[in-house]
Amino acid sequence: MSRSSSRTRESARWQPKTLLWVAAGVIALGFVVGLEVAARRYGVPGPLTQQARELIFAPASGPLLYAAMALMMVVLTKRERFIAFGAAVGIDLAFWGARWAVGADMNFGNGALWVMAGVAALAVTRRTGPERVLLLKGVGLGLLLVAGRKTGDAWLLITSKTRPTVLDPYLATADHALGNPSWVAGRILEAIGPVGAHVLDWVYVQLAVAAVVISLYQLRNVSADRRFPRHHLVRTFLLIGLLGPGIYMIFPVVGPVFAYGIDGGLWAAGQVWPHTPVKLTAPQAIPFDQITPRNCMPSLHTAWATALFIHSRKGPRLLRFAGTFWLVATLSATLGFGYHYGVDLASGVVFVLTIEAALRAQEHGWDRSALKLAGYGAGVFTVMLVMYRYASVEMSRYPVLFGLIVLGAMGSVIYGYVRISRRWEHKPVPSPRRPALPRPAAAPVP
Repeated sequence: MSRSSSRTRESARWQPKTLLWVAAGVIALGFVVGLEVAARRYGVPGPLTQQARELIFAPASGPLLYAAMALMMVVLTKRERFIAFGAAVGIDLAFWGARWAVGADMNFGNGALWVMAGVAALAVTRRTGPERVLLLKGVGLGLLLVAGRKTGDAWLLITSKTRPTVLDPYLATADHALGNPSWVAGRILEAIGPVGAHVLDWVYVQLAVAAVVISLYQLRNVSADRRFPRHHLVRTFLLIGLLGPGIYMIFPVVGPVFAYGIDGGLWAAGQVWPHTPVKLTAPQAIPFDQITPRNCMPSLHTAWATALFIHSRKGPRLLRFAGTFWLVATLSATLGFGYHYGVDLASGVVFVLTIEAALRAQEHGWDRSALKLAGYGAGVFTVMLVMYRYASVEMSRYPVLFGLIVLGAMGSVIYGYVRISRRWEHKPVPSPRRPALPRPAAAPVP
């Protein structure tokens, strides 16, 4: 019996799902190590070094670390949350006092990072079985949020160092098919004045905070259920941040405010944004500095804001309103500040719906129609990139035709996702199988 039970545990340990998670962990670790090595080649610390450094030195973003701790605390009880938060604040106060005494940089967030490390140590040393796994998942969720920010910064540095030329003229030419929306939004934002600009800038910067709020709502029952839901916003957010920067390397773009505006300085092709659209000439790649990130194609802010909107639909009215507001305000900011072209936004919507369809397909037992939609979205996204690069002149010459093609392609992916989502709402999510319990023997009949 002992040998049989040990073989059962061993087979359960190496189920396909477990192997998939192990493989994903190994790939993610190799990816982060590769970014660390690449960043050090350019004389700056990589994501691993930056993360370890924030255990002692002033963190780059205190709110981000506390948001990560908040995500981690979804696996804790109310009493444990109170203790964890109090410990984090106490540690931060101690660090503040030490930094003030020696005249070092002042910031907070070390306490949150130490608390997450402490919960991980507690899980390994004092917990066993499912309880240990749940605590480690919570810590991993919080640390992934921070690691995603660090790896993103490393990616942006690599794009600026390895891509000396940018393809902005191609997108500026292709954007004529959509009516040059960045130029229009830039003039509108100038007319609104500084108040509107400050509001949009705050919304643009605090996108991660909005994501944490919606994620906390989705994960509110983890402590009681002792398990995570099969799909939530953090998964989509992280996958967008993982895949998106790779496309930056294929299609390096800095944005209209840099390529055609005052922020580009001497490297700008002209000081025409947002008042004069780019003239319709044969586009070609232009050289640019090695400081500005090539982070426009696709617009990941649009992708993240769209994911917020999607995941807020099943929340209360206030959360749905917040998701809609964040989407509209983010789109307005990306265009109005000149960070993106209109075609960037269209590609960003297709990009996120493709990722969301793939993740939801896995949630619903590898649903075939969702997998087909993910493949279709990937094809549409690829065609968009090829069209922007090799047919931008034709797009500017026939704006009505190609404008309808771009919007129609994006609309077809949106329609497919909405159609599948409505079908899922009437179809229960398959629950994980549980081993059948032995039935008690029937009592003898007297």
